[in-house]
Amino acid sequence: MRILNIGSLNLDHVYRVQRFVQPGETMAVREVTVGVGGKGLNQSIALARAGAAVSHGGLVGAGGELLRQTLEENGVDLQRLEETDVPQGHAIIQVSDEGENCILLYGGSNRALTAAQIGRAMDGFTRGDWLLLQNETNLTREIIEEACARGLQVAFNPSPFDEAVLAVDFDHVAWLLVNEVEAQQMTGSDDPFEAWDILHGRYPDLCAVITLGGAGAICFTPEGDVRQPAYPARAVDTTGAGDTFTGYFLASLLENRPLSECMQRAAMAASICVTRPGAAAAIPTLRETEAALRRVE
Repeated sequence: MRILNIGSLNLDHVYRVQRFVQPGETMAVREVTVGVGGKGLNQSIALARAGAAVSHGGLVGAGGELLRQTLEENGVDLQRLEETDVPQGHAIIQVSDEGENCILLYGGSNRALTAAQIGRAMDGFTRGDWLLLQNETNLTREIIEEACARGLQVAFNPSPFDEAVLAVDFDHVAWLLVNEVEAQQMTGSDDPFEAWDILHGRYPDLCAVITLGGAGAICFTPEGDVRQPAYPARAVDTTGAGDTFTGYFLASLLENRPLSECMQRAAMAASICVTRPGAAAAIPTLRETEAALRRVE
């Protein structure tokens, strides 16, 4: 099975700060860097580093040459990545001394997709292949509907949560991957088990993973749940941890590994990611992740 990720590409402008800036406040930053990111790019790189054969579809905008280069260097297939004159999407990220982050996102090229480009991206993928999608591009609902019409299995990470998510028919989604905030936004419940009961009642065939930060993650299927604690880590930057989890979980799922093993690999990769600054640059390799898992066996 192959996986196509129609996802966002961002230039990340990262500002290290003592704490997040408050309304009306001016604050000097300690350090600024420009790197590559975007949930789409991060998840494609995580999939590739976890051993999956991943193609990235979507648009790269003006000024986005570094993004294309980074994907190529990580072995991501770019035959379905098209170019646009729209300015490249980017993010403004504050990272505090505690390793927490807050993000301002400019969509730019990521929100310039057309229906024709979506169709071209999916050409050659057949029934049983996978589509991965986030909510940092436009045409979210249309992408999922096109994938369903072609028989692709859809994994959806509805982040950031907005009205576009509410327009999606989740009967067309095989796997939902959310954090605890997004689960609450979708269901109104801050309890992951109650949130799952609500989701399962609405969409009986849906499977879901709800990540819980330091409390780990839970994988829910109609047959039962798999609980995975977080592996201890000294966090310096949580940017990209959820994307790392998503990529490693799906790569393991595509290998038909048991769900418990999928969760272990994803949790360990995410725990390594938070110990490093940056987003894509912090994603560990499969060798690093497997070595770390052997050390805790």
